[in-house]
Amino acid sequence: MKNTIHFSKKFLPCAIVSILIIISGIIGLAVRGINFGIDFKPGLIEEIRIAPAAAEIVYNGSAKVTVDIVNDRLDLVISGTGAENETKSYMFSQYQNFSDIAAAVNEVAGVKVTLNTDGSEPAADMFVNSAVSRQLSTEPLYLYAQNADVPVDDVRNALDGVHGVTVKALGGDENTSFQIRMPAASDADSGDVLQKTVIEKLGDKFGAEKIVVIKTDFIGSSFSKSLAQKSIGLLFVTIALIWVYAAIRFHWDFALGSVIALLHDVMIMLTFIVWTQMEFTTTVLAAVLTIVGYSINATVVILDRVRYNLPLIKVSNFNELLDKSLSDTLGRSIITTVTTLFAVVSLFIFTTGSIKDFSLALIVGLISGCYSSIFISGGFISLLRRNWKPEFGIHHSEKTEKGVLNMNTGVNV
Repeated sequence: MKNTIHFSKKFLPCAIVSILIIISGIIGLAVRGINFGIDFKPGLIEEIRIAPAAAEIVYNGSAKVTVDIVNDRLDLVISGTGAENETKSYMFSQYQNFSDIAAAVNEVAGVKVTLNTDGSEPAADMFVNSAVSRQLSTEPLYLYAQNADVPVDDVRNALDGVHGVTVKALGGDENTSFQIRMPAASDADSGDVLQKTVIEKLGDKFGAEKIVVIKTDFIGSSFSKSLAQKSIGLLFVTIALIWVYAAIRFHWDFALGSVIALLHDVMIMLTFIVWTQMEFTTTVLAAVLTIVGYSINATVVILDRVRYNLPLIKVSNFNELLDKSLSDTLGRSIITTVTTLFAVVSLFIFTTGSIKDFSLALIVGLISGCYSSIFISGGFISLLRRNWKPEFGIHHSEKTEKGVLNMNTGVNV
């Protein structure tokens, strides 16, 4: 027979510890606030690389010629006056370095490629600035292959003085890019205005031709506000539906206990996010919603065991029944949490960027979810059932006019 662990003796101390942690989170929210990502506040998010131009390409003619670089080739799209509409493709598997590409493209009438290096750079590494027009003209379009060796601190120093800007290095040494986030100071700030500010600052430091924009996104104030409101609404609707489910399946006080545990987990994760200043993005929100689903599953298993034991075990008070039920499910709770943590910790160790934040939030939520399912949900139900009458294991409010369920036979008497 399994030993019964007296969890009920820890209900009050654990509740006090949780309340203190949550209060610290509320204080942190007032003092430091949440580090909202670009998803939840208006502003610019831009990925740039700093690289010397390996080649430059110009066009002097009457047609319209556009350059497009995809995964495995360079395309010249020729259209307009004085030319047949056609697309010339230069596969990197056939033209393996910059000198090969330059020699082939120079055969097109009016197009001129000038190498700034020896041309030995792999053609597969070629990229262009997405912030400039791909249509060729007498002004050079620069082609790039390798990054300049620029530390992330130099990029931060170049943007020093720009309000609210943050810089994060992405990728490895050979393909390092920099993620730049810049909030909009007012509704009048557009993506073009913010981008121009970044490009000018970096251009002054490193040279305008070396600044390569890989990707740009701009979130407007109305969209970010709407997304924040919908996210909060989604969280509360989820918790409300879970309460309805638990109330139907169990009892109203069991349902309320499970919801209290869910709110506890959300507040613990929020406290962690506030004090670590982790960037709160839609990815982190997904982690919070994941924990809501995980935590209710763990809590339902325990509540189901309590309901199962209710008519079967004769006890002097409800805490004894809780201790027995929690002891029965302890092994399952620990094994489930630990095995899930194996996968989540692996994500945290071997990934970077938003996935790393996602996994870290999950780690905190998993530990909190296991803890709350035992001590917070159980403690709250114990508080509500402090006047519980141990009449054959049945709550005094659950008697029926037909009688009381016999503990041994399961028949109303």
